[in-house]
Formats: sequence, C-alpha cells, structure tokens
Amino acid sequence: MAQQDTDQQHVGVLPVDDEGFVIDTEDCEEREQAYRERGTSRPITVVGNPVLHKECQDVTEFDDELRKLVDDMFASQRTAEGVGLAANQIGVDRKVFVYDCPDDEGVRHVGVVCNPKLVELPAERRRLDDSNEGCLSVPTAYMPLARPDYAEVTGQDEHGNPIKVRGTGYFARCLQHETDHLYGYLYIDRLSKRDRKDALRQMAENEPRYPVVPND
Repeated sequence: MAQQDTDQQHVGVLPVDDEGFVIDTEDCEEREQAYRERGTSRPITVVGNPVLHKECQDVTEFDDELRKLVDDMFASQRTAEGVGLAANQIGVDRKVFVYDCPDDEGVRHVGVVCNPKLVELPAERRRLDDSNEGCLSVPTAYMPLARPDYAEVTGQDEHGNPIKVRGTGYFARCLQHETDHLYGYLYIDRLSKRDRKDALRQMAENEPRYPVVPND
C-alpha cells in the first residue's frame, strides 16, 4: 500500500480506485494537452502496411524514447481526430496504445497502456453491442461489428507500473480495438468477407482527412 502511494506522486502516474483500476477521468484536458504539446504529429499507416498485420514487440524499456513515442501518439491522434491510437498505426512496432475516449455515459477517459491484454469475461458478462466501428488505418470506412459492451485490459503505464483499465460502451470498444491492433488485427479482419470488401470499397472511394503513409 505504501508503495502505491509513493508511485502515485510521480508525474504521469494515475491514481487507482478501490478495485485497482486506474482513475483516468480526472484532469483529462490538461493531461492530454501536455502529452500532445510535447509531441510531433506523424502520418497514419493504413491497411496493407506490414506493420499493421503482425504482432508488435513487447515494450521492455520504459525510458525517454517511449515517453516521446507516447507524446507523438497523442499529437497524431488529435490531428486525425481519433479516440484511440496504437503505435503500429504510426509505423512503430511496439505494444503501446493511447486513448482519449468517452464511455457509455459520456465520461471522458485519457490514458496510456503498454503490453495490453484483454481480460476474458465470463459468459454472463458478455453482452454484445453491434454498433458501427471505424479505424484511422481504414480511413472513411465504417461497418457494424459486435463486441462486448464492457472490457477490462491489464498492462503497464509508460513508466512500467502495472495497471488495469476498464470501460463500457464506446470506450469498451476502443480498448478492444486498440489491443487488437497490437496483436496484428484490424477491425475489418473480424468482419465477414462481404463486409470487409464493403469497408475497403468505402476507403477506396473517399479521401482521408489526415496525413497517411501510402503503401508501395
């Protein structure tokens, strides 16, 4: 318990609630702005880029290089007007994602997760939500995809401290979507062949509103 209190005095370490989940709903605007203003926006990699289609490497060094990556990810996420961004979406082969996303009640959540793992939910807690889903790496395309409306993720923060994050509704979808990215899956990989083809057609017919890395 004392160790936890000490850790929370470090800059950037989020407090936790009585169940051990991070409290990522406080000072969201200030925290996101601080990350973003330190960072440099990078273009988004799109479907077909090899870095998106394989499992990323674990984060093992929680150093200034990682923190610079996190800052750049927040800057890139804001430029693209996204609610979540995985490192491979800016071409970096590391298991880390950032988020700035509302939950089912419209409460804003801002945070960082390294080496995320989704917690397997018991059947009685798996209520599916088949809302539309989109992805910065499949720009301008949206398709319905059933996912559980509640999610828990374990991992580490950018300082290497163990963390747990949970979310409902749209935020639950975000946690699942970004974790998928780091294991080489895009949301369109979970669609039927017909729906995947439709999503790729949408992408081909429209122009992204943010800078992307063209595939060779």
